[in-house]
Amino acid sequence: MSDWKKSDNLPEDDFDYSRRTYYDLIEKGQTALEDMIEVARALEHPRAFEVVSGMIKNVSDVNDRLMDLHKKKKSYDQKDVLQVTAPEGTTNNLFVGSTVDLQRMLQDMNNPVKDDNVIDITDRLDDGKE
Repeated sequence: MSDWKKSDNLPEDDFDYSRRTYYDLIEKGQTALEDMIEVARALEHPRAFEVVSGMIKNVSDVNDRLMDLHKKKKSYDQKDVLQVTAPEGTTNNLFVGSTVDLQRMLQDMNNPVKDDNVIDITDRLDDGKE
């Protein structure tokens, strides 16, 4: 583990570091467990078997933590995907009108807007202010 270098402290780096740490703990725990099983067999003392039982539980707990780490990583990755793909603006559009109105609107979308369809009412507004 000494070859690990700290980078920009990104969540991905933290995940990799935690994952390597858990793997290292599991491997060392399994080695220690095997050694302790030999000692317990040689001593045939109840306390030695109690220690073996505790070590089995500890290695099992580290395995569970490793799996929890993967669940957290997956949840974190999904949260990032949801934030990136979230739509902007209006998500639900509602058209109120008849099918004929809808067809006309769609047909008008295919044709460019003509200037003669625009009515300038600025002169009429100015007349009302005076």
